[in-house]
Amino acid sequence: MTDSDAVLAANLQFYRAFTMRDADAMDALWARHAPVACVHPGWPPLTERDAVIESWRNILSGPQSPRIACYDERVFLYGDTALVICEEELDGGTLIASNWFVRENGGWRMAHHQAGQLVAPRRAARRPAPGRLN
Repeated sequence: MTDSDAVLAANLQFYRAFTMRDADAMDALWARHAPVACVHPGWPPLTERDAVIESWRNILSGPQSPRIACYDERVFLYGDTALVICEEELDGGTLIASNWFVRENGGWRMAHHQAGQLVAPRRAARRPAPGRLN
């Protein structure tokens, strides 16, 4: 498996944990040694791991936790870090997301997630992610 494939697999794990509302899987995906940050749409940045994981536990346990599908992933490798840019489709619209991964203990772990409104999605180019759940 190439680094690009491994990063895409980690990105898929993120969206699978989100879709399945699996807070433990979400926790396991986030880096434990590297600094982490998360910017949920409309939220101030969260910069401590405990705050990031608590935010995901709250989002995933809530009755209004959104259904999500990921499209058009693009991987940019930078040695032991990688960026995935993708579109997130939710019931309320489309977001553009950046997911930053670091190599940690032999695997790729999320160090940063940010999503915000995408005003002009590229619908013609949209294709489902491999292994997409919804």
